Amino acid sequence: MIQHQIEQKLRSELSPSYLKVLNESFMHNVPEGSESHFKVIAVSEEFDGKRLLVRHRMINTILADELANHIHALAIHTYTEAEWEVLDNERVPTSPNCMGGGKG
Repeated sequence: MIQHQIEQKLRSELSPSYLKVLNESFMHNVPEGSESHFKVIAVSEEFDGKRLLVRHRMINTILADELANHIHALAIHTYTEAEWEVLDNERVPTSPNCMGGGKG
């Protein structure tokens, strides 16, 4: 299960205080039960002092195998503890519905 792999790798590498991995494949034109489109919300001290691009590269590096072989799309939302508190926990942007692949 790809979602479980993602969660395990991110927990191991980032020790997040909060981690949510959402399989958003159902929002896209893929077969039922697919694991190809994900959203990651991670809060970690590892992000302290790092720019957004660096944080995203960290996630991409950790999930390099999954991105190369299984994941078609990955939305990444990374926060420091302080940023997460300001957001009032879980006010994360919603993902748009897919408009490609025959949907419209």
